[in-house]
Amino acid sequence: MTYRDAGRRTTGLLLLVAVVWVLLLGSAGSAAAHATLVRTDPAQGEVLETAPERITFSFNESVIGVPAGIKVFDAAGDEVASSASVSASQLFVDLDEEVGDGTLVVVWRLVSEDGHPIGGSLSFAVGAPSDVVDVSTDGADAPTDAPLGLSLVRGLGYVGLLLAAGVAAFAVLFLPRDRAADRSRARIRPVARVAAGAAALGWVTAVPLVALYQLGLPASAITDGSTWSSLAPTEYVVPAAVVAGLALAAGSLPRAAAAGRTRVALVLAGCALAVAAPAFTGHTRAATPEALVMGVDVLHLAAGSLWLGGLVAIALVLGDLARGDSGIVALARFSTWAAVLLAVLVLAGSFLAWRVAGSWDALVGSGYGNLLLVKVLAALVAVAIAAWNRCSLLPRLRTAPRRRDQSSPATTLLIRAALAEAGVLIVVLVVTGFLVDRSPETDTAATSVEESASSAGEPVVLGQISARIALDPPAVGPATLTITMTDALGEPAEGYEAPRLSLKSAEVDLGEVEVASLGPGVYAGEVVLPTGGEWEVQVSMRTTEFDNPVRTVTFRVP
Repeated sequence: MTYRDAGRRTTGLLLLVAVVWVLLLGSAGSAAAHATLVRTDPAQGEVLETAPERITFSFNESVIGVPAGIKVFDAAGDEVASSASVSASQLFVDLDEEVGDGTLVVVWRLVSEDGHPIGGSLSFAVGAPSDVVDVSTDGADAPTDAPLGLSLVRGLGYVGLLLAAGVAAFAVLFLPRDRAADRSRARIRPVARVAAGAAALGWVTAVPLVALYQLGLPASAITDGSTWSSLAPTEYVVPAAVVAGLALAAGSLPRAAAAGRTRVALVLAGCALAVAAPAFTGHTRAATPEALVMGVDVLHLAAGSLWLGGLVAIALVLGDLARGDSGIVALARFSTWAAVLLAVLVLAGSFLAWRVAGSWDALVGSGYGNLLLVKVLAALVAVAIAAWNRCSLLPRLRTAPRRRDQSSPATTLLIRAALAEAGVLIVVLVVTGFLVDRSPETDTAATSVEESASSAGEPVVLGQISARIALDPPAVGPATLTITMTDALGEPAEGYEAPRLSLKSAEVDLGEVEVASLGPGVYAGEVVLPTGGEWEVQVSMRTTEFDNPVRTVTFRVP
């Protein structure tokens, strides 16, 4: 096969993966984001006759508990003794002491399965709401964007990881197994070890930064034991696996051509362990199907590692090997796999973007999507340089006369191109460090989530009675429909009969909602909204023996 034929096949392969990339993202569903609060028991603003033994928060996906992240306060701001536990997608808060009448506020902070912190507050009352509630909910604020320091450390960790594993794998897979390559092996070993040290520094340093980020604590809290105990086990296991795998790979690199199969197997096993570990944390844990997404993520990292490591290794050793046939052998082996690696990178990256970002809207409407596009553009630059290397520089090197005293101009140019390609890939990895801790949720979705997690209310006037109709949460699924009635002085009011509420949309008529009295002037009933859209609530109530006003309000359900 000629180089022209190889170029045509490479071009066809690139067109194929580009078409697949468009089809994948074009048919994707909604973006995967961090956990969303679906409902609470008791509901926001509900008035209970007696204090509940347990308060339940239900989310749309699994959550991770944060020690000291759940606190209960009375209306005066004094903390109420409580204990919290998490089971899958539910948070349970038990009150450990007797509480009197008045408003209670639960301030909560958890961590989504993808590692992003979430938080909020829930207010309800026992007996009657308190006139004054003096509780700060600032601790519930949970920004999803990671601090700059953590993103930079992540970038260092990924650059070191992929470079160390890739260079080590290149040394045992692509270097000729003869003494002519011993000098090249000696060049590669220190590079692999320095890169492994940088990776260890990045991954280990990220552990305390992740703890502070997830808990929302200042740097001074790093000395507290509770800060360290707050992390999920994977936040410790993954960095440990990365460091152990790279130590095994870099420490087992052969010094001579006569290295046995055991040493080669140790190098590859260490590389596999280090590269596979990051797939067990981050966005891939929250995407579905989880096993498939994690497997594709491992392939994505492995292909990127071999591509980056191979480029750096080629730049390191080509000058030594170019004086004989060993350089051509190493280049032939690596370039044979380069097209395969490129195909795996594009297809795996497209699949991950589909499952994590989820849609074109997520690509252009979120910080995660914008960074992902930057990563794609940088990767395309690297692909262009790679195509030039394979289709132009390699044929020139193959036909260039080999000299014993110095490298040919074609060799020098190829080394520079390989370094440029590797430099662009390092930029890609730095961007990856920022992507790891950024939420793929769009701004519009965040607004919808915020609306869904709170109670939506609309005022109505029923004769001499003012009422507020609330739908909590305004989201598809179980919800509570509440009517709160007051007189002209703002005191609880009652009609001649209990109010009647019915609920319908353009497609579905749920009929009359059975409501029960929660206290003077407050009635509520449970409903299940099957779809989003506009839902119309009709309220009728006999205010006197002869008057029965009817009013209608509309709720927009995301």
